[in-house]
Amino acid sequence: MNQDVALGVSGSVTQADLASLRIAGRLGEYALVYRVERVHQGGGYGDQGKHPMAWAVAVYVDTQLNRVFNARNAGREWNNIDRLSSWLREQGFWCWWTRNDLEIVGTAQAEPEPEDSVEPPIVHFPEPPVPL
Repeated sequence: MNQDVALGVSGSVTQADLASLRIAGRLGEYALVYRVERVHQGGGYGDQGKHPMAWAVAVYVDTQLNRVFNARNAGREWNNIDRLSSWLREQGFWCWWTRNDLEIVGTAQAEPEPEDSVEPPIVHFPEPPVPL
């Protein structure tokens, strides 16, 4: 599934254009961070079998959602969301939404009680003495 199409990304903007777009008042206040299938190898994560997903960023330019591309006209990808967070702050974004439509989430389940669990003993404390 092409996440750019699914999310309504209508174009692209290069990382180098972000500062001038912000100065011109054309850049939206929020960014969208979303999970994509990796296209590029690099950053020590060359084994796409082990690391098939990456993070991408889309920003609003003139109210249209545009994916951030690099100077080589390819979508920027981050393998580490912490580094991506730092990059977003360097670009002047303080708020962003994060989506992960590609990986299964929310599979945590409560651990079942063991069948042979022993109830803790009930301890009765004596009544305190009544003062005279």
